[in-house]
Amino acid sequence: MCGRYRLSRRKQLVEEYFDTAQWDDDWSPGYNIAPTQPVPVIRQNPKEPIRELSLMRWGLIPHWAKNASGAASMINARSETAGTKPAFRDPLKFRRCLIPADGFYEWKRTATIKQPYCFEVYEGALFAFAGLWDGWKSAEGEWVKTCSILTTTPNTVTSAVHDRMPVILDSASYDLWLDPGMTNVQVISEMLNPYDAQSMRCYPVSTRINHVANDDEECTRPVVIADTQDRLFA
Repeated sequence: MCGRYRLSRRKQLVEEYFDTAQWDDDWSPGYNIAPTQPVPVIRQNPKEPIRELSLMRWGLIPHWAKNASGAASMINARSETAGTKPAFRDPLKFRRCLIPADGFYEWKRTATIKQPYCFEVYEGALFAFAGLWDGWKSAEGEWVKTCSILTTTPNTVTSAVHDRMPVILDSASYDLWLDPGMTNVQVISEMLNPYDAQSMRCYPVSTRINHVANDDEECTRPVVIADTQDRLFA
């Protein structure tokens, strides 16, 4: 799964990297982005080939849901079953998005603690998770847009820590992933693979990341851990 991630770039750099239209929402770099928070999401305008950035709440609420109670359990969607699950079936076919990031975190249980690790692509480069989104109308008539991150089997870098990893899309796949005219689930699903392990690295970080209130550069800096854990990544 993916339950915390990092987007430490300023919004102007995100706009430039993903070639999006100017983004009006307020956004500050985040080092400890957590479920239910508003997160930047990229979609393609359905009427013209323009990528658009906006904020959505992390934790998908299906448009048909009676309430928002299940959002916290829908921060991730398994790529192997998303096409058949009622909550994710239509979004996979019609409502796909990119979720920008430059790192994500997973935890490995040790004899004493759950040690967090940060995973990066090319030592901290920007990348995009494969995301799904939906719109839900509350009882008060307010429209809420929400999103979920697709996950897949781990590569050799992530498997030492966790048995799942978020789907990181190759940049060459962005246009097809966002294309609102692409509704062939089989073709879409072929993009949902583990990312190339040779392009990734991981390192241990402080347990400060465990607390959502901690959201600064200290959360993502490497730390030294016990030799027994170091040998896992030798």
